[in-house]
Amino acid sequence: MATRPKRRRLAKSGDASSEGPSSRAYSQDPSAPATNEERSRWKGFCEIESEPAFFNVMLRDFGVEGVRVQEVVSLDPDMLAYLPRPVYGLIFLFKWREEDPDKQEPSCPEGIWFANQTVNNACASVALLNIINNIPELKLGEHLEQFKEFTADFTPALRGDAIGNFEFVKTIHNSFARKMDMLNADIQLKNDASTRKKSKAKDSDEDNAGFHFIAFIPVQNKVWKLDGLERQPQDLGPIVSDDWVLQVAPEIETRMAQYEDGQIEFAILSLVKEPLIKLVAALAENVKSITSIRRHLLQIQSDRGELQPESLDRNDMVEQNLLLGPCKQYRLSQEAIDQAVLSPEHEQQLKSDDVVAMSAVVQQLSTAQTSMRASIRDEIKAIQTDDDRAASRRNDKGLLAKGLLQVLERMGRMRIFMESACCS
Repeated sequence: MATRPKRRRLAKSGDASSEGPSSRAYSQDPSAPATNEERSRWKGFCEIESEPAFFNVMLRDFGVEGVRVQEVVSLDPDMLAYLPRPVYGLIFLFKWREEDPDKQEPSCPEGIWFANQTVNNACASVALLNIINNIPELKLGEHLEQFKEFTADFTPALRGDAIGNFEFVKTIHNSFARKMDMLNADIQLKNDASTRKKSKAKDSDEDNAGFHFIAFIPVQNKVWKLDGLERQPQDLGPIVSDDWVLQVAPEIETRMAQYEDGQIEFAILSLVKEPLIKLVAALAENVKSITSIRRHLLQIQSDRGELQPESLDRNDMVEQNLLLGPCKQYRLSQEAIDQAVLSPEHEQQLKSDDVVAMSAVVQQLSTAQTSMRASIRDEIKAIQTDDDRAASRRNDKGLLAKGLLQVLERMGRMRIFMESACCS
């Protein structure tokens, strides 16, 4: 993504690739898929597109639980209302411009984890870490928990260097690296170094700047902008509304307005609480409510002589295709059911002897369960779709592209193809 300002030094871990591609670093055929050994040996970070699926798979591979990345299609308040809550942070992709350094804090405030980006193209991982390391209730996984603790007293610059040297994060980030990505990154780094030596123009950094991810988070009752290319976080003011996302939207829109129409493209991603957590918890409560009220209802009918005692254990609701216990398909465990808390309304039913009212409540819960299970299936399908997209992106198709181009060349269609590509 964006190159760093001149005032920021390169981390030593990223300098190894500054001399450009080496014949010893890669296989002789640049179209051949990158091997795991080549990715491991490579010192750089690959560019990653603003595709929520890639970020979701990265977070899962990091070991992070309970968070999901979703695209923000519009900053209109009505559209933002559809985002699952809570929203832990926003990631904004734009063509980077350095802001007034005076807007930044003199130093990183206590209680905020912030890292600089000291390695080219690492901004996707840096933006993610700058958000998730500021969410106390999030389960980060063993590796990131240890990393957060290890870097707790570091400066932002040292944290950035630590990320560049953190093989665990680098390996997951570069699992998306294709051979041509690695070669292009090496060449770009070499060209950038050459350009910086030859050019002393004040606007050279801005002209050569690329796309860059920055983060926005609510911490300590304030909204913060965390840009890894800036030395320190920027305080955007206290949270004055119930929804901090609505408060930060004008800040992002102001940045968008700085560019001419059609000149630039933007992307906004949100980190929200994994919707599946709330859905499964609701299903657990639903199952516990149905089974509890149903058993109470059958007991009353039995006491009144309206039902044979053996009917108490009869699972006659199976015919309605109801879920009445744990189920792997819906990620529902017996522990979740046992820990579910019934609503006051349903607790009241367990003290009632109104058979008609209880039967109506059970019917309502049954109807609601159908909708819950459909929503859970949709979320599980979305996770699988993320996995498929990530797997496709990780599949290095260099040889396939080379083969197609060779076929076009043999058919005499290469010139037509190139002219069409240039004109589109």
